[in-house]
Amino acid sequence: MIDWTVTAHSETLETANGDGVRRLTLSRPEALNAFDETLQSDLLEAVAAAATDDTVRCVVLTGRGRAFCAGADLALDGLGPDVRLAPRTERELTQFYNPIVRALRETRKPVVAAVNGAAVGVGCAVALACDHVVGARSASFTLAFSRVGLTLDGGASLLVGARVGFGRASRMALLAERVDADTAFSWGLIDAVVDDADLTDHVESLARKLAAGPTEAYAATKRSLNAALLHRLEDAFEVEVAGQTALVDGPGFRTAITRFTGSKG
Repeated sequence: MIDWTVTAHSETLETANGDGVRRLTLSRPEALNAFDETLQSDLLEAVAAAATDDTVRCVVLTGRGRAFCAGADLALDGLGPDVRLAPRTERELTQFYNPIVRALRETRKPVVAAVNGAAVGVGCAVALACDHVVGARSASFTLAFSRVGLTLDGGASLLVGARVGFGRASRMALLAERVDADTAFSWGLIDAVVDDADLTDHVESLARKLAAGPTEAYAATKRSLNAALLHRLEDAFEVEVAGQTALVDGPGFRTAITRFTGSKG
């Protein structure tokens, strides 16, 4: 077990260190750790800080409560029908979500996702951007975008396909089906599945092993894998942003979100 020392705790994110490992815990459990603007900013800053801290040799990303991350906080409260959502959507994607995924891929340190519950939408993309994804048996993975009239974002169009191939990526994206942890492991979407009670011990053991390993070799390996398998990530971001900004002001999204959240906006 790692003896964690909490070094920072904002209203949305907890940072802790131990044995060369930095643990980042998404901490909006009342919202299933869905991204609001504060969490977007806090996570991006935290990943960047871990990348430049020489005392950090491995990063663990997890969620507090019963979800890993429910994706974007989609409530439209206070936004009337005449308010255009495309500018805000473009800003969130280009300034926060895409940079978070990019930072997870580009950091020289190995990153482990400890998926403790549902990983939905961009929350799923963030988990899959990590180098090693461990799911609790209660975890699930859902590309829920089409349920609300949207397309993929956060690099999901590339990250999912790189792990499971075109057919299963298409199925997940178009049907927005919930994929349980055992199925995700059998598909190769995640790298390990463990009983919920064993998630912490399993991830901490893995993180300590990585932190004690050859950091420079890991960095070179990540660069090689990115170049071989994820070299079109920036292209994926560009196509996703264009698609998402074209859809968010359409009737399909607003109708779906009003139904989904009960928002009157």
